[in-house]
Amino acid sequence: MSEPLSGMTGFGRADGSHGDWSWSVEARSVNGRGLEVRFRGPPGFDNLERLAKAAAQTRLARGQVTVGVQAKRAESAAAIRVNEAVLARYADLARRLAGEGAAPPTADGLLALRGVLEAPEDADDAEARAAVEAAMAASIDQALDALRESRRREGAQLRPVIEAFVERIEALVAVAEQEAAAQTDAVRDRFARRMAELAPDAPGLDERVFLEAAALAAKADVREELDRLTAHVASARQLLRQPPAGRKLDFLMQEFMREANTLCSKSATTALTGIGLDLKAVIEQLREQVQNVE
Repeated sequence: MSEPLSGMTGFGRADGSHGDWSWSVEARSVNGRGLEVRFRGPPGFDNLERLAKAAAQTRLARGQVTVGVQAKRAESAAAIRVNEAVLARYADLARRLAGEGAAPPTADGLLALRGVLEAPEDADDAEARAAVEAAMAASIDQALDALRESRRREGAQLRPVIEAFVERIEALVAVAEQEAAAQTDAVRDRFARRMAELAPDAPGLDERVFLEAAALAAKADVREELDRLTAHVASARQLLRQPPAGRKLDFLMQEFMREANTLCSKSATTALTGIGLDLKAVIEQLREQVQNVE
């Protein structure tokens, strides 16, 4: 069973929480020549960017990927403490001032003074933050997994479209092969008539005419181009069974178009030229779809 084909456009999301932290992760991607990962995360969790990029590289081969983490921490009264030493110094100063006639201090006034209330750094703060970071990294993995599945759904929609274009190219090549045989006969007949017209009035011209006819017939021979187009059709089908193959398919589209251009340039009949133009149109449509393949 072949691997599922993936596109490069998709979206994934995951939510998580740990302790008094909660967050949401969004991962999205669009087409790209290679894999480019951009990250936006909360301050204080600097290691997340490295983890997100490594996780994306293990799951995705191409595309411009953006991973964003939005996090918030719940307000907690337990996280605030009173610095009693600072409070005692303020209280002593307030009593001395009151003894000199100043208004006595109030509790809320004392608590509002600088340094009285503080958010302490717990002894296990580094360990706690590492646990939160690990939980956020797990959510990033989940969002990237969802993104990958989204891209595979796009690939499932792309596959029959691409296969239909490949089948159309194959059918046009078959018609071109039939017309190519007629083209060889047309070139031979054309020069036979020309030789019959010239030979009576130009003795000794027969050999030169035959040589020129042979050269032009060889130039008009498109069997090699048609053979290569047939081989490219087989290669396209093989690549679709072996993803990720977007880069190789991109290159193969160039080869398809090169042979179609040569076919048109060698054509000596209107019918074969028309087939060549149809081939170029279908190849261009196929190329547009291949641009979406991972």
